[in-house]
Parts: sequence; structure tokens; C-alpha cells
Amino acid sequence: MKIHIEILDKLKEQISATVSGYYKSLKDCKYLDLRLGISEFRSASSENGKAKGVRDDCDLSFGIRVIAGGMPSWGFYGQSLGKNDLKSREIARLIKSGVNTAYERAIANAKKKSEFKEVADSLTGVRLAEVEVCQETVPAEFEIDPRKITLQKILGMSMDVSKQMKALDASVRFTAVEITTGITRELFCSSEGAKIDQSFPLTQGVIYVSAQKEESSPEVYYDYVGDLKGWEVIEGENVYNLSLLDFALERTRDTIELSGAEFLKTSEKEEVVVTDPHFNTLLVHEIIGHPTEEDRVLKMETAYAGRSWLFYNLNENQIGNQIASPLVNAFSDPTMMGYGHYKYDSEGTPARRVNLIENGILKGFLNGRETAAVLGHEPNGSMRATDPSLVPLVRMTNAAFGPGEKTPEDIIKEVRDGYYVVNHRIPSISESRENFRISAQKVYKIENGNLTRLYRGGGIMANSKDFLMSIDAVGNDFKLYPVPNCGKGQPMQIMRVGNGGPTLRGRARVTGC
Repeated sequence: MKIHIEILDKLKEQISATVSGYYKSLKDCKYLDLRLGISEFRSASSENGKAKGVRDDCDLSFGIRVIAGGMPSWGFYGQSLGKNDLKSREIARLIKSGVNTAYERAIANAKKKSEFKEVADSLTGVRLAEVEVCQETVPAEFEIDPRKITLQKILGMSMDVSKQMKALDASVRFTAVEITTGITRELFCSSEGAKIDQSFPLTQGVIYVSAQKEESSPEVYYDYVGDLKGWEVIEGENVYNLSLLDFALERTRDTIELSGAEFLKTSEKEEVVVTDPHFNTLLVHEIIGHPTEEDRVLKMETAYAGRSWLFYNLNENQIGNQIASPLVNAFSDPTMMGYGHYKYDSEGTPARRVNLIENGILKGFLNGRETAAVLGHEPNGSMRATDPSLVPLVRMTNAAFGPGEKTPEDIIKEVRDGYYVVNHRIPSISESRENFRISAQKVYKIENGNLTRLYRGGGIMANSKDFLMSIDAVGNDFKLYPVPNCGKGQPMQIMRVGNGGPTLRGRARVTGC
């Protein structure tokens, strides 16, 4: 028997009652929350028009967080589940057992803290900033129900797309396509009385292509189409306004063209560069999105993911300072549609837009309830986990540069000598994100306002602040793209986020061979 997300309808009242009732029996317990999630997904992949694999499955897990002890400390417990675990008595037993384990870990952590007498004055108990306690059911929204799409149709679509990609030109050596569609439902309950039931659809297509012309080096590229919607994403309701097939063929044509292009040379000095919205997707992700996550700011993530160039300490930081051109605005907004969309985060905090940069001034950070309490900030609902069995982390949501007023055509026309940088590929970022090198799929030479020669193997590098300060034009062509593979934490958690922005013009060194 296959598990469906509707089983939570029968269990959520019991789970909520178990959490609130059992919490009261724990001595010196300050806080408890539980997340239980069920995902139903179907996926299929192909290579060169031939089937590679299929999956029709569901994932179940729960996670429990407890704050307890004389010097209040965290304890966490997470566990994957099977269908037999969802029986009424069994789920109650598992939750109580998980709460006991998390509670014991919290007590042990609190005791250990108090033993460090030599640094006792610098240690504090865990505090959570207050938030509105909510009870709500948020249904999945879609036009075409992902669960009504047969596995045969998904596999057939994958095979057809990879076959047509391969048939475009003799130089295409390899193609691969993977399509995934499904729904996730997650229940959040807390000792404060929160009870939030959220469901999200997700549909995604991934394409990979390799092309090689005679006597040239192979050119490879991969990219994504996706959104928190139903099968309509594959049919064209996405940021590209292209079906998966048309998107895949467009990327394949680009790869064929690039396989015969000249490699870009690294410049000795800064050049005028115009970066398109797709390239700026990775740029904003790396130099603004991650550095504005408050666990990085407070150096809680230093060992695993680095610090932030925006915050040295409480007295030396960039809050309220000019870190970019007055033309630059940036935000993170889970209330808008995109891969970072939700109504409540993994702590039950209502989602809201966070303005990170306003007219070049750094205004704020992304936080959870604990980091908000440390810095005295208002919680803004930015805590998420890959699945309930993993502890939530501060994560960017739909983080992007804000739009400007110029058309991208005018931005390019005003350049006498420069480069147009199109579509992101691979980042190389310093530990605190204060400088970067990001490669692009394509780079065009700009001469007297016209795109002339096409290059491959290029990108740009710069000091993050210097680049942001150099921006002298911002386009009106705002786009938000899916990023399905943002990694953070230990163990590593892969999270879907939305990133993007408009066309930008600034100064940086172009990189290549």
C-alpha cells in the first residue's frame, strides 16, 4: 500500500495533542516543537533518448527540537519513517521516544555548558524571540495535479526530449534529461500552541548536454526548469515561458554554437561588464544571499560554510553602511512564487519580505528565532530544513536584486568597449564571500553598443563590495530563476531557493584561459 499525504488528515490532531500533552510532563523544559512530513514524488530519467531510470515513491520523516536545562540548551532528534509507523499508537510511541531523546540531549548540553566555569560568563542559555502563534492549513496550489501524471508519461517525455536534443546536430555527443513532479506536506506543532499544516507541489526538469565539433574541446552545460507548481511547469508555465522541450533545444543549440567558439582570455584590468539576469542569479546567491544569513553572521556556520563579509562583530559591521551603488536594491521574499516560496518557515514563523539592501545601504539579515533574539532583531521566518529529520538552518528564500528602469538593450548600447556575460555556471567564492569568481555559459564582446564576438570558458571576478559599488545601470527585466541545489550545514542539506534579478552593468575583470 502506498502512503499518500492525506493520511495527515487522520493524524494531525493526535500528533498535536501528543506534543502539547507530553511537553508538560518534562521537568525544566522550556520549549518543544515537532515537524512531520510526507512527500509523494515520481521521476524519470533518460540518456540519448533511452530510458535510464524511474522512481515512484514517498518519503516520511519527523524531527523534534527541545530547549531544556538550567542553562537552556538545544536537543534534537530526527528519524525517517515507514508506512507501519503511521499507525495511531505507533506514531504516538515514536513521538514520545523522540521527545525523550531530544530532551535528554538538551539536558546533557545544558549541564556541559555549566561545567565550563572558566568561560561561564560568556555562555548564555538559548532564547527564542517571540513570534505570532499560528494555526492554519495551507493547501497545495497547482493547475495540473502532479499525482495524476503517470510514470509512463514522465518517462516518455524525458526520452523524447533527450532524443530530440541528440538529433539536433552530429556534434551533440551526449544528452540527459530528468523530470520530477510531486507534492510535499509538512505538519508543524509546538508547545506554544502552533499547528501549521502546509502542502507544496514541485515540478522540475533538468537537462544536460555535451557537444564537440571536430578538433575542438567538448562543451558541456546543464540547467533547470522548475517551480512550486504542477505539471504545467513542464508545459511552459515557468520563468522561461518555454516547454521543457523548447528550453532543452534552446540550451542544446547554445552548446553546439559554443563548442566552436574561441576561449576567452583573462583581462589584466577591470572591464565594463553587463551581466544578464541568469548570471546574476548565482551572483546574488553567493555575495548577498549567503552572507546575510544570520547563523553565518554570528559565526555559527563558520566550520561548515564560512562567515560573512558584512559582519565582523557587534561593533564592526556594515549595517546602515553603503555597500553598493545607490541603484542597487536586494531582498529575500518567500511570499512571492519561486523555489523559495512558503507561508510559514520551519519554526512556524510567518514568512515575510526582508529588504537586505535599499539604495545601496545594508538594511538587515535573514534570521531564525534564536539568532533574532541574540541580535535583538525581529524574526523574519527564514529557517528551513531539507526534510523534517534534519535540523532547520537559516536559509535564503527568493533572494534577488531588485529591478531598475533601463531596458537591457539600452544598457548594452551605452557600452563602447566591454563584455556581455550570459547565464551562470560555476562559482568560486571566498570564505566570507568578500570576493568572487563566477563562470558564465557565454560571454560576448561589446563594441560600440553591439554584441560582436562570442566566447566560451569565461566569467568575471571582483571584490564583492567594489563590484556592487561600481554598478551604474540596472535593468527593468527582473527574472527569478530556480536553484535546486543550494548546499549548507553538516550533514549537508540541499535546499531549493529562488534567485535572480535584472540586467546589471558594473566593472570587473573578465576571466578565462
